[in-house]
Amino acid sequence: MRILLLGGSKSGKSMMGQHMARRLSAGAPMYYWATLEPRDGEDRAIVRRHLAERDGWGFKTIEQGRQLPEALVRVSPAGTVLFDSVTACLACQMFSATEPDGEAPRRTAEELLVISRHPAHFVCVCDELWRDGVTYETWTETYRRGLAEICRRLAAEFDVVCELTAGLPRLWKGAWRFE
Repeated sequence: MRILLLGGSKSGKSMMGQHMARRLSAGAPMYYWATLEPRDGEDRAIVRRHLAERDGWGFKTIEQGRQLPEALVRVSPAGTVLFDSVTACLACQMFSATEPDGEAPRRTAEELLVISRHPAHFVCVCDELWRDGVTYETWTETYRRGLAEICRRLAAEFDVVCELTAGLPRLWKGAWRFE
């Protein structure tokens, strides 16, 4: 099963993803695929919070925000992956070089679709940054549009699409029992 969790910042996506991954795994290996490359104190705080939240849950951590398929050798096909997050992954792929990479959204979508087909279950988290209707600087707009396009491509192919607001799920596609 492949699940896409969407929502705003601090909406409960990661925690919901952890619960879903644990439930889907049924004892098979669980992987937390972290994509954030910490650049400041706020990023490091996010990493510490996520590590603390999943402490003792049995996740193996994979830290890879670029060249995603290379990490598949560390994932059992019988396992469950929680990919957190598309938002950080695209930022990593688009803005890590000296110049922004305009091809990053297309490449990221393709890589995500490839890796999502490998494990038995794949739960993917993405922030909805494209909703405010404000026009931003060119590269920020390219990033936001790219993120929206990636999520459209994932949603078209994934089994379940769920949006979280204040920790409350809204199912847009598929079936899932939230307990």
